[in-house]
Parts: sequence; structure tokens; C-alpha cells
Amino acid sequence: MKAVGLYGGLEPVTTRRPLLGILVAGIAAPRLLLAQASRVMTVAVLFVGESDDDEPAARPFFEEMARLDWLAGKNVAYDLHSGKGTRQYLESLAGTVVGRAPDLIFAASASLAIAVLKQTDTVPVVFTTTADPVAARLVSSLAKPGKNATGVYQVPGDMAARRYGLIKQVMPNLKRMGAVFDRGTPDFLNRKATHQKAARAAGIELSMAEFTNFEAIAKILAQYRRNGIIGVEVTPSFALTGRRREVTGLAERNGIALVAHRAEWADAGAVLTYGVDIGESYRRAAGIASRILKGAKPAETPVERPDRFELVVNPRAALALGIAIPKALLQQASRVIA
Repeated sequence: MKAVGLYGGLEPVTTRRPLLGILVAGIAAPRLLLAQASRVMTVAVLFVGESDDDEPAARPFFEEMARLDWLAGKNVAYDLHSGKGTRQYLESLAGTVVGRAPDLIFAASASLAIAVLKQTDTVPVVFTTTADPVAARLVSSLAKPGKNATGVYQVPGDMAARRYGLIKQVMPNLKRMGAVFDRGTPDFLNRKATHQKAARAAGIELSMAEFTNFEAIAKILAQYRRNGIIGVEVTPSFALTGRRREVTGLAERNGIALVAHRAEWADAGAVLTYGVDIGESYRRAAGIASRILKGAKPAETPVERPDRFELVVNPRAALALGIAIPKALLQQASRVIA
């Protein structure tokens, strides 16, 4: 028998998570009479990194599910898994998750979703991704996914250009900076071209580094430091995001200011992040999951695109590197890490 965990669902892979369990239970309590299903539906949740690190960003998913009357321990159970930021682990993780026969799988990145879809063409999959889901072959089209997966596409748009503009506000004399690209991302080549164009428009010479194995990151950052590069962008990557605390630690030791695309990076120690509002992405994913659990078909449920963006600034990380964040930029920020 599968154990019941703090979410009122299956015992997750990592068990130390009282805060979110209490949060979900607290939201659910006033709605106990509104349960929508006669049986408990199981939703497997696949985090990019360790579950404890990723849960704060994922709270909007669970909150929105509860708002939509999916009540933990009443009509839904959450089965939580960690991707560990390691691609070599994804195949076995996906096999384990699919083997537990959940009613729906929520995958918090394209890499996770791709691994799951290699294991099943029947279990509904809801994803969030910065990679183009058509190019990644997650769906046939955004309007008509056509398969057993749909979700939220965090469209990059001109966010790279915006990030370079922001870093120029922080370091106006910056002429050259680094950018790290993961060869394993589905849109690797397009992403490189987009960033190079955006950097050039901002008057920045971009020193691009590529990696396949995470172990190369320490060498890349050390080489940047030897070359006198003190600002580096970490572009979207399953491996980097999943192990972001290791990356920010390496950057700090090399005296490098990191810029990234997701708020979790600022929490981990990046100087600033600018990108799609992750909370909105997770809420939209929950809305899609709810509709599918009620009977909608993923193949006919359009991929959604968030239209809200957020700037998060970490003055403490900047100060440790001898960088002062301009007051004007702090006033623009969606959130400032105290």
C-alpha cells in the first residue's frame, strides 16, 4: 500500500516539507464540502531540482488547485518527485512515475516532460517550459497539441534584451559578459542566436560557453574569471536550474555576478533575474490540470502563454561582489530580496 504523506497523498520521494503541506491543508479546509470527485485523483509532480528547494516557487500551483476545489486528502493526492537537476536520472525517474499510474503528471520543465512522454502516450502530462514546445516535440501545435501533453509556454520574447539592459543599469561600464548555454536544451541554437543579437544591441560583447555535463560549469566560471569577465548570464537549463545553489556558490567564489531568467535564481544568489512571472505560469498550469482531471483531453487543450513578467533583485548578493544596485532599479523591481 502507498503511504499517505503530508499532502494527503502518496508519500513523496523527499519527506521534509511541512510548510507546503500546512499551506495546502489550510486553503482546502473551508472547501471540504465542495469535493468534485468520488475518488481521489493522483497528480504526480516532477520538480526540476530537489523538492524542498523548488516547492516555494511551485506553491501557486497547489494554491490554485485548492482554489479550484481540488482538495488534498479529499479528492486529490500529490506524488512528489525530484529531477535532481541530472539528465542521466530522468529516464529512471520517468519510468518510476509512469509505473505508479497517476491520473495526471505535472512536469516543471521541458526535459522532465520529454522524459515522461518517452514512457507513456496515454497518461495526461501538463508542463511548464521556456523552450518552444513545438520545437521540443511536446506538442504538434500550440492551438491543438494533438498528443497526451499540453501546458504553459513561458515565451522568451525579448526578455534577453531586457536582461542585458538591466545589467547595464547595474554595471554601466560593462562592455563584455559571459553567457552559459546547455547543449541539451531543445532550442539550443536558436537561443544562442537570440542572446548574441540582444547583447550586441545593448553594446555588450558576449562570450558564450557551452556545456553538456554539469561538471564543466566550475571550469567555465573559473575561465571567465581568468578572462576578467565579472558578469555572466545563466540561460534556461534543466541542469543549471535544478542545481542553482551549486552554480551560485561557484560564481561567488569566482567573484562573478549572475543574471538569470527565473526568480528562484535570485533567491539562490543571482544579482538579478528577469523573466515570466513563474507564479502565473504555475497557476495557469493548475487551471489546465483541473480541466483535464474533469475530462478535457490534452490533445484538444491549447498551450497557454503567460503575459506577466517579474524583475527580482538581490542587493545582498550584489554587495558581496562590491556592486551597488541603483535605487531606480530597486524601485522597478517586482521583489527585492532583503
